[in-house]
Order: sequence, then structure tokens, then C-alpha cells
Amino acid sequence: MTTIDTAETPDPPLTLRDLAALEVGVLKGVGPKRKTALSKVGVHTVLDLLRYYPRRWIDRTREEPIANLRVGDEAMVVGTVRRIDQRRIRGNRTIVTATVADASGSLSVSFFNQPWRARQLPEGTPVVLFGKVDNYRGSLQMSSPVVDRIGDQTGKIVPVYPQSEKGGVASGDVARLVAEALRRSAARQIADPLPDTIRRRFGFVDRHVALSTIHEPEAMSEVAEARRRLVFDELFSIQLELVRQQRERQATEVGVAHAPNGRLTGALVDRLGFSLTSAQERVIDEILADMVRPHPMHRLLQGDVGAGKTLVAVQAMLAAVEGGFQGALMAPTEVLAEQHHLGVRALLDGLEVDSDTSLFGARPLRVELLTNAVTGADRRRILDDTRSGEVDILVGTHALIQDAVTFGALGMVVIDEQHRFGVEQRAILRDKGPDDGEPDVLVMTATPIPRTAAMTVYGDLDVSVLDELPPGRTPIVTRRAQGPDEESAMWAEVREAVSEGRQAYVVCPLIDLSESLEVRSVLEMHDELTGGELAEQRVGLLHGRLASADKDAVMSAFRAGDLDVLVATTVIEVGVDVPNATVMVILDAARFGIAQLHQLRGRVGRGAHASSCWLAGEATTEDGDARLDALVASTDGFELAEVDLELRGEGTILGERQKGRSDLRLASLRTDREVVGQARAVATELLDEGGEAVGRLLDDAAVLLGAEETEYLRKN
Repeated sequence: MTTIDTAETPDPPLTLRDLAALEVGVLKGVGPKRKTALSKVGVHTVLDLLRYYPRRWIDRTREEPIANLRVGDEAMVVGTVRRIDQRRIRGNRTIVTATVADASGSLSVSFFNQPWRARQLPEGTPVVLFGKVDNYRGSLQMSSPVVDRIGDQTGKIVPVYPQSEKGGVASGDVARLVAEALRRSAARQIADPLPDTIRRRFGFVDRHVALSTIHEPEAMSEVAEARRRLVFDELFSIQLELVRQQRERQATEVGVAHAPNGRLTGALVDRLGFSLTSAQERVIDEILADMVRPHPMHRLLQGDVGAGKTLVAVQAMLAAVEGGFQGALMAPTEVLAEQHHLGVRALLDGLEVDSDTSLFGARPLRVELLTNAVTGADRRRILDDTRSGEVDILVGTHALIQDAVTFGALGMVVIDEQHRFGVEQRAILRDKGPDDGEPDVLVMTATPIPRTAAMTVYGDLDVSVLDELPPGRTPIVTRRAQGPDEESAMWAEVREAVSEGRQAYVVCPLIDLSESLEVRSVLEMHDELTGGELAEQRVGLLHGRLASADKDAVMSAFRAGDLDVLVATTVIEVGVDVPNATVMVILDAARFGIAQLHQLRGRVGRGAHASSCWLAGEATTEDGDARLDALVASTDGFELAEVDLELRGEGTILGERQKGRSDLRLASLRTDREVVGQARAVATELLDEGGEAVGRLLDDAAVLLGAEETEYLRKN
């Protein structure tokens, strides 16, 4: 059994797998109660503990004695809570006040509407306070400072760990356990399989030093060097696994043997009536080159709103049909699937494919739609003809992955708005290909992804980018409407657009009125507008709870121009294409994220007429203001994606759990963008070289990622 410390030194250095095999209970002071508490914050093994990094470090060389504080100073003080008091004040609010003292003096600390502070700071608690000093009734005070409990930790630099009051995990307890783990690891040291040449190239400290100094630094400069190395390790493990999977797939997977002849794809281009953009031509060439290779294509197609992704996808499916295969296009909603079906069928109307069963040796190319709304005889007919190969392109929703759906010869899978599907759902459709080869896969997104995120999340995919808009797309002017006067101007513009024969969208966040959220529901707003600002207009209503037939009827009426204004939820976020719609009003816009706002805005500006987007409502946070201002300032989806990453963070990278928080332990795709590229380059270089070091690095990566995350990357 692996142990941390040993009286003899011949044993090899401890690998990450060794540390992961040691339960945290081997450390002194970890009984059943503490073991349970640590498990609640994800610490089960010694490796988990060493990777439970401090969230900040307190440089005690910069602490200020309380006696030296002056009003207006922003200072850090280290002291002990001498008194704590909580009381209610007017308006059913609470105020917690504490007296904190050090050897030189004391000051008052107050917290408004934070009653939990009384439990956090019982008398006798050692604390560090960061805040601005002011004067209250002649005494020094800090109002709502940043507070860290540090226990009895000493030293120049004190690490502060994420704490859990409910779980009973305190920063000082973690520090003591980490210190013991590091002490007991010292004799054998922690192995570092990264080659010396790579460490020297980037000036990295070795892993044992990095793990030691991230927890027990002597100076803040050591924290920076340790973090730099550990961030690289974290991102490198992801890139190494992604590149390995890509190489393995190319070496082992057999793709469909496409032999496109250009007859159908060329005929489509000839009849378009406009030229492809150079970006579309480039991406189509990339896809066609992939299709003739022996291994299956796995390609991500990124394109801003209106960049022409659908036409590229149709060309890819046509190339498959030219070689006798079928194409499938899966969309996340019925509205979008129906839109794609109409668009694809119109594009391909009149094209013919070879047929042995036809008297003339050819038949019309056939495009069908399959959603849960297609039932009875129509559904049976489509399923039978898809199985026999008579359906050339099948467009649909999740209905495509049902067991009843089988293809005669599926050769190209296109998944639109792929982030709206789970990993398993995408894999099921891919597995419907022929027994002797996997179909090519093209996943599309109209939500531009920052380069670093794309390299991390989709690092095993080849990436194509449509970075050019087709000619004729009119620029969209985006404005904010804050307050009654600006909202009146907004509705006046809607009425003016309608009077000129144009149409408009009004988007609301909710279907029903919510007492808990002060946002306007689509039902409430429809009633309000038809009785007020838009009383003279023909106003339709669209939301997700409508029956499929009712949704179809509303969208058909809007496309046909029988409705002037469509009041809707975000069901129209992607794919809805009505060139005559020129005004987009988004109510309570601060409730939406940047990507969603950009998608909604992209529903207008699709024709030859000038278009505008109004972002209505006040933002209640600085981030909300920043999001809306970014939309006003830019219509470039890739630029907005970078802003979004800065404001919102990267969220969950490796899997679909823990929504809203990053599962990177130390790295950040915002601040460590350059490291992602470095890690990718090193991973590629070392896999090319091979050797024993690669085996050890791959084992490290497997341990750091874990089985669940590795499987997620494989399926994704």
C-alpha cells in the first residue's frame, strides 16, 4: 500500500495516482466527522487536498496596526473579535456590529443586512479585515469590509482557503492538513513527468515546489510562480487528452467512403442568384476535403448570426447525397426544425438524384421533416422511406434519435445549435450510421465561442469559422430604452415600421406573470400592447407552451405578413428568418445574457431594409449595464463573446454538472488565454515524440481529469 512518508528513501517519487489512492483519512486529525465535512467540499483523497488551492493569500508584511489607521485609508488589519452584537433597525433590516482589536488598539466593524456575520464571527475569532476606514461618532470604523477567518495561522504569507460553514470546513483546518501532507511527502517528493526541456523553455518550477509554495509561500512572488506552473498542468492535461483522442480517432475509426462528384453542389451554387462569400467557399472546401478522407469528420462550424451556416450545411449534406448517402439535420426546437425544413426544401427544389426505381433513372431530391408533431400515416411513411433510403435529407428535432428512426445509409450528420443538445443525444444520432463506417459530423453554433474556450471545450474537433457576412445584410442599430420617454420613442418606432409595411418582434423573458420577478410576461405584455401602444396593429403571440399546430399557424401568419408584430418568448432565439422584420424590442433585456441578446437581435437585419434593436428596462447591476452597453457598442459576435467571457466567466468546462461555476481548479480562460495555446502546442509536440514520458503524462492527465470528465471529452 502506498504511503506518503517512509523511513527509507529508495522508493520512487510519489505520482499523482499514488496521492489519489490515499484517502484523506490517513492524515492525523481526520476522523469520521472531519472526513465527512471535507467530502462535502470535494476533498476525498490527499491529491484532492493538495489541489484544494487557497482562494487568496494574506501578505502579513503589509498588515497595519489598528493604532496607525487614519480615516480614508484602505487597509488590512489582523485582529481578534472582542465583541459581536446583532439588532434590528427600521424597515425590518438587521445590523451586525463587532469590535476587533489587535495589540495596538481596536475599531468598530458593521455589516448591514448580513445577519449570518454574527454566526461567522463569534467572540475570540482571529480575522483579517480589508476595507476603507471611516469615522463613526468619533471612533474608527469599517463598514462591510472583506473578512477572512484565519484561525491561529502564522507566517509572512497566510493562505485563505474556501470555507464551508455548513460543512464545518475552516481555512485553518485545511492549512494544518495540507502542511502535514506536504511534510509527509517531503522524503519521496512528488514526481514531475514534464520533461526538463519543457520546464526550462517556460521557466517552470517543478511540481513538488509548485504544490508546496502554492500552499506555504515565503513571498507573494512564489505564489505567482507556483500558480503559473499549476495552471499549465491543469490546461495541459485537458489538451493532452483532447489531442490524444483526436489522434486515436483518426487512427482507428473508419468513416463513410464519400465520393462527391460536384453535380448537386455545383447545381445549387449555380441557381442561388448570389455568390458565396469567400469564408463560405473556404469552409466548404475544408468540409469536402474532410469527407474524402478515410476517417470520419468531426468539425465545429462557428459563424456569427446571418453568416450563412445553413447554406454550408446544405452543401455538406448534398455532397453526401451525391455519393449515395443520406443527410440528417437535427435542431433543438420544433420552430427551428420547421424553419430549416422550409429553407432546405426551397433551396433544393427541382434538384434530382439518380434512382434505379425511376423510369427515367432519376427522381426529385427528397427533404422531409420529422418532429413529435408529425404523427400517424405521415410519420410511418417518413420512417419507412428513411429506412429504405428514399428520403435524402431528414430534418428534425430530438425525434431523429428515437429508436424507431433508422437510416438506409446515413453519411452526414449536421447538429445545429449543438450546445442545446446533450453529449449522449449527439452520440445516438451519430451511431445511426452504417455498420461499415461512421458518418461525418458537422456541429454548428451561432453563438461565437472565444478562441481559448473553443480550444479547451472543442479541442479535439477541427474548427471552421465563418467570419464574413454575406452582402446585402443591413447593419442593425442597437439602442437602450430606459424610462418612460425612451420607451415611448421605442413603441413609436415600432408603429412607424409597421406603417411602412415592415414587421417587428417583442421578446419577453417569461410566459406567465411572476410575483417573484419584476419582469413582464409574454401573456401580460400581449394584452397590454393590444390594448395600448399597438392597439391598431395586428399582434400575434408565440411561446413554448402553445401546441405545435398553433405555433406553426402563428409563424406562418407572421412570415406571410398577416401579422405586424410578434410578441414572443425566446422560442424565436435561433433560426427564425423573416426578412421583412426590421425592429426587435427586448423587454427586461438585463435578464438575458450577451449571447442570447445577440441571437435575438439577429432575427432582424435579414433583408434589405435598415433595422434596429431596442434593449428595454433598467439594469440593476454593474454587470447588467456592461452587458447592455456591449450590445449597443458592437454587432460582432466574436467580440461580444470575449466580453461575455470577461464578465461571466467560463462556467463548467468538463461536463454538464455544477452549472454556473468553473470546474477548473486554478486556471481561468479569461486570464490564462496564452497558456491554453502553449499547452496545446506542448501536448502536440510530446505526443509526436512519444516515449515513456508521454505515458506518465497521460496517466497524470487521466488522474487530474477523472473518469467522468475524460469520458465527457471523448463523447463531446
